[in-house]
Amino acid sequence: MSANIDSITAILSQVVDPFTGEDLSSLRACSDIRKSGGHLSLTLTMCYPGEEAHQRLVKELGGQLSSLPDVQDVAIDLVWNAPTTTGIEGKQPLPQVRNVIAVASGKGGVGKSTTTVNLALAMQQLGARVGILDADIYGPSQAQMLGAAGQRPEVVGQKSMLPVQAHGLQSMSMGYLLSDKTPAVWRGPMASGALQQLLFQTQWQDLDYLFVDMPPGTGDVQLTLAQQVPVSGAVIVTTPQDIALLDAKKGIEMFTKVKIPVLGVVENMAVHVCSNCGHAEHIFGQGGGQKIAEDYDCELLGSLPLALSIRELTDSGRPSVITEPESSIAQVYRGTAQRIAAKLWTNHLSQESLPEIVVTDD
Repeated sequence: MSANIDSITAILSQVVDPFTGEDLSSLRACSDIRKSGGHLSLTLTMCYPGEEAHQRLVKELGGQLSSLPDVQDVAIDLVWNAPTTTGIEGKQPLPQVRNVIAVASGKGGVGKSTTTVNLALAMQQLGARVGILDADIYGPSQAQMLGAAGQRPEVVGQKSMLPVQAHGLQSMSMGYLLSDKTPAVWRGPMASGALQQLLFQTQWQDLDYLFVDMPPGTGDVQLTLAQQVPVSGAVIVTTPQDIALLDAKKGIEMFTKVKIPVLGVVENMAVHVCSNCGHAEHIFGQGGGQKIAEDYDCELLGSLPLALSIRELTDSGRPSVITEPESSIAQVYRGTAQRIAAKLWTNHLSQESLPEIVVTDD
């Protein structure tokens, strides 16, 4: 029997998941391994969404296991299940929310909100249940970007609201509570209080991931989120421009100080391709996102072009991912979303004590 355990474990160690960069043995992705005569069955549990990527792994794993001399057929039961960020002392978990992902930038104007809404929609397309919270109290934009401006959340009881449904996402924003001409002329503590109300008085419904669109900077709202909620990780959005990179570093340093893992960097407006002649030009500089990721030992999760269509579609409430799902831009957003979810999985594994692989001989 030991030879079978060794040979199966060896194959699990050879099959590498492309989004985590880890082999299936290290990920502890295979369980309930059973062998009966020449029949081998197991469960493959993937903890980030994406049926296409999962099926490629199933095919590769099944092919390699079938090559074992005493195996005639292989049955693989595929399961996907988002990990849950466990409670952190002093922080109140959001009911029905498994993971909170903060999307932040050190400064405004780098396309953070556009990136947030497209990443949320991309994660949903991959098969996850997703919500989006607009934490920019002073300048909320997600209601417009989701094509839901003018809608109002349904009030439940005395102090709760149902999230507004938009393109299949659950969403909440001050943009639903104030008119587009009503400014939130509030001091910092009032903005922090508003964020807590949006977080805890919204009845989120069975979410795998809640994306939080943070305001620019490193102020009261950022600290309130970090102190009140167990945030699973942060994504930093920047452009290659030197000034944007300086402020992005401040954002990374802030999350490091409050012990929130930085999942990686998204570089926006990386290159402009002329729609007439096809000439590519790095208007804001080149390689800045990769450089800052290397400096802080994190991953460049994705690099988006400076494209007119991204702005136009998002402004009209029809973001690129849903309007042009087969475009190269949508593919970048989906790949970035998968890398974010995969990073959350590996972070989760590093904090868990995991059982050894056991093969049952029936």
